[in-house]
Amino acid sequence: MQLDQVKAIITGGASGLGYAVAQYLVAHGGQVSLFDVDNDKGQAALSTLGDNARFFRTDVTSEDGVVINVAAAHESMGGLNVVVNCAGILGSGRMLGREGTLPLASFTSTVLVNLVGSFNVAKAAAALMQNNEAGEDGERGVIINTASVAAYEGQIGQAAYAASKGGVVAMTLPLARELARIGIRVNTIAPGAFWTPMVDSMSPQLQEALSASIPFPSRLGKPPEYADTVGFILGNLYLNGETIRLDGAVRLQPK
Repeated sequence: MQLDQVKAIITGGASGLGYAVAQYLVAHGGQVSLFDVDNDKGQAALSTLGDNARFFRTDVTSEDGVVINVAAAHESMGGLNVVVNCAGILGSGRMLGREGTLPLASFTSTVLVNLVGSFNVAKAAAALMQNNEAGEDGERGVIINTASVAAYEGQIGQAAYAASKGGVVAMTLPLARELARIGIRVNTIAPGAFWTPMVDSMSPQLQEALSASIPFPSRLGKPPEYADTVGFILGNLYLNGETIRLDGAVRLQPK
């Protein structure tokens, strides 16, 4: 897929990895629709992205709300052929903590946003993408989800987060196989420690420890490096049903 032909929905697009993807796609001539719950950040993002961007305040866990906003994004861009799911929450907490057991609502909300939300947006988008005119090799669209290295080496206190991201990895191949018949590719990126709003909230000591744990390069990932990977996936038609670790060769320790 040529980047100047991209008409993309980006969840979590008002900040972090999602905003980096929006910058990348707009810079290459694409159109983007940002889905995010933060209206202020969404409007701020629009002021820097220009006329090829629009914002829809969206709760990715709302089935009806997502269907409505996906349709609105499709209409405003004159089509839809890409989804990049970056919306997510950290949801940390030990199952048996010092103050008692982890509230089930905390576990559930993490899985709802990270896993169910990704499926929800992908589902609504694929329903429209299947009607696109087929391009090279019969391609009609691309869905890119965001997992995490925690899907493979979840740390203590990451049961909810790791479960949600592990689910994203696990659904990648089944969705790619199902949507193959209509020419929609599905891939996932599993980032390591990146500079995002989640990391900004950590102490400098923890940020330094994270950087030191990464073999090479020994630093946190940069959001534009994630966006570059999105661009690679979009441009390589033979890449399908795959999860790409983007982590500097890090393997998380228990804690």
